[in-house]
Amino acid sequence: MGMAKNKRDGTNRRTSRRSSGPITFFVAVIIVALGLIQLVSTFHAYAINLSELNGLRNQQAQLVEHKRDLENQIRRWDDKAYVTAQARDRLGFVFPDEEAIRVLHPEAVTGGKDKDQADSKGVRAPRKNSLPWYQEMAYSFAKADRDPSANRNKGGTDQHPGDGAGPSGSASPAGSNSPGGSDGPSPSKGGGGQ
Repeated sequence: MGMAKNKRDGTNRRTSRRSSGPITFFVAVIIVALGLIQLVSTFHAYAINLSELNGLRNQQAQLVEHKRDLENQIRRWDDKAYVTAQARDRLGFVFPDEEAIRVLHPEAVTGGKDKDQADSKGVRAPRKNSLPWYQEMAYSFAKADRDPSANRNKGGTDQHPGDGAGPSGSASPAGSNSPGGSDGPSPSKGGGGQ
């Protein structure tokens, strides 16, 4: 009987080994799959971080270049010739001995379009004898502050500043102390910051 018992135990061992073989294989496959998933997610995070780092380095290089450009622009304003050129170009200032001349249709003279007119499509040319905006505004305020009955007594001969009001084309009425009056410096008379 002892031998029969051993045969049964051996058969049971073989059956248990055969049944545990596929389970072990599937457990091993699951562990390898989880390891691969972990490895792929790690490489994916690395790739994302690397691309973000490269993007930040590019952004830093652009910001350094922009900072350098801004510092160069600031240094330009220390040059007196640059300030003078900007005052002439942007604000229309002239020296006291000079006379300001603006060509209304430069394409007739040069054959090409003026860069200011090319940029401003649909903007009409300034009127003859027109003044800077701040002087026109001061004139409008002075005109609005006057008593309406005084205008009727004068006969309503008030003219717009761009229409040649006054002997020198001044924007203000005679004797006015408005900011745009003839008493203060004007860009066309060389009263600019030079």
